[in-house]
Amino acid sequence: MRSIELLAPARNADIGIAAIDCGADAVYIAGPSFGARKDASNPISEIKRLCDYASRFGVRVYVTFNILIRDEELEEVHSMMLACQQAGAAAFIIRDPRLCLFPDISLPLHASTQCAIRDLERARLLRSAGCSRVVLERELSPGQIKHICEGLDCEVEAFVHGALCVCYSGQCLLSERLTSRSADRGECVQACRNLYDLVDERGKVWLKDKALLSLRDLNLSEDLERLLDSGVTSLKIEGRLKNASYVKNVVSYYSQKLDELISRRPRDYRRASFGLIEGGFEPSLEKTFNRSYTRLLFSDEKSWANFDAPKSMGEALGKVSGVRYLNSQTMELSLERKDIELHNGDGFAFVRGSKIVGFRADVAKANTLRAKAVEGLCRGSELYRNYNSAFERLLEEKSCRRVLKVELAYEEKRVGEGLELKFVAKSEDGRVAEILVENRPVAQNRERARALYESQLGKHSSQYIFQAPALREQQELAYFTTAELNALRRELAEMLDKQPCGREPLLNVSSRAELRLDTGRRDGELMRSKYCIRRELACCLKDRNSTKEALFLLNNGRKFQLKFDCEKCEMAVLEELR
Repeated sequence: MRSIELLAPARNADIGIAAIDCGADAVYIAGPSFGARKDASNPISEIKRLCDYASRFGVRVYVTFNILIRDEELEEVHSMMLACQQAGAAAFIIRDPRLCLFPDISLPLHASTQCAIRDLERARLLRSAGCSRVVLERELSPGQIKHICEGLDCEVEAFVHGALCVCYSGQCLLSERLTSRSADRGECVQACRNLYDLVDERGKVWLKDKALLSLRDLNLSEDLERLLDSGVTSLKIEGRLKNASYVKNVVSYYSQKLDELISRRPRDYRRASFGLIEGGFEPSLEKTFNRSYTRLLFSDEKSWANFDAPKSMGEALGKVSGVRYLNSQTMELSLERKDIELHNGDGFAFVRGSKIVGFRADVAKANTLRAKAVEGLCRGSELYRNYNSAFERLLEEKSCRRVLKVELAYEEKRVGEGLELKFVAKSEDGRVAEILVENRPVAQNRERARALYESQLGKHSSQYIFQAPALREQQELAYFTTAELNALRRELAEMLDKQPCGREPLLNVSSRAELRLDTGRRDGELMRSKYCIRRELACCLKDRNSTKEALFLLNNGRKFQLKFDCEKCEMAVLEELR
């Protein structure tokens, strides 16, 4: 049986705690600096708060140090890693292999996806440097993933959901060239979401003002079993800049999918953390941020990009059946679909020319709404809902709660006129607490005592849900008041709290060696990608009927040539033409 992990993003400790409550087995978060998302940094005190909460359920916290480190920063990085280690972190996600060489860092090290790990040779290099886990490039086929997993003796982590970089991870210079803000330093401006013109060598405009490098979001929710059977240990959700509602929704969805999988194959897989999720809501991937979805190389779909929607479009609602202007300021519109329930405060979007236009409903009922007049919206327009006010309220009001199951046993022994009792509590992660009670009177009303035991000992205390002891039909029971039984249950919970969660240790690699890892970039290239604009436009150079002109991207007067490596089925964006 293999432990598997659902790994969730955390912009801050509160979002990390929400992810844990919704079913995450691990969360990844940035410390005060040196993470690949500069706007998602956290003080050490918040790292400790998250670690303390996570430790209740055997959930692990990984801290990111996944940018290129300058020589003069190594001492500061070292000090920060030591502080995170002391705060309770379980592992570090690193990009620079030099971080493997600090002798007093005892935590496992995970090679970030920014290390550009897309083949077995690269993965083995990082394993030899001392990394106990490698995080794979997103644009890999199921066969490539399986080949890497089979050739390694360490853990493998793969992305299953979230935003996609168009470039191979850690190899993009486009942001730095356009704005001087380097992705290598956590300052990416997401230049791949910009609008570009596509022109050929003769100056002919093929496409104008389109998000030509903007990929749809990844969604491998239907491929989890295939990934796990290939040997993947950790299933990763992207999104350290996403808000709490996004993280709650996506984590809940994937956690439920994993639980369903494990219920079918309990001998093969188990969750890496402990706990039962109570309450909550019905998750839906369509109802929070998404640019529409792709499965990349897990399907034979021809389109990976969404030229019209570099921002979230959300849930597709279908076509507008009619628009009526009540006055110059107000419009009323209806949808063709009758099964849609719109709400006051919902946010909507549609594409007008090369722009995404958004508006909000003032008053809504069934499939009709009133809002401020919006230019360009007409009958036949495709409408999307990118903010579902009712669903957002549900996420707030129906919070998930995570609890640990505790089996409670009751043993009695007659001593003189009274009873000597032992209450034994065993938590699902293996902790045990015992309380011995001597010289208790025998309950005269056995049925009443039995009902009291079942009702008071089978309750929640702290993060535990106690299962009342199984009592024999004619078993003698000691007399307790309601208050005494509640106090006894709370004392057992406190005793369990004082013990560490019984999770399995993480794989560590004690042998660490120096490794200078090249960036994998090629001279003259700003980015290289498995994504290809020609394939997206159905004019692949391998097609005999395809035009062969050189193609260029134009952005604010700047011109970048596209290079097509058909042998590897890759596309590169070259340095600016001047």
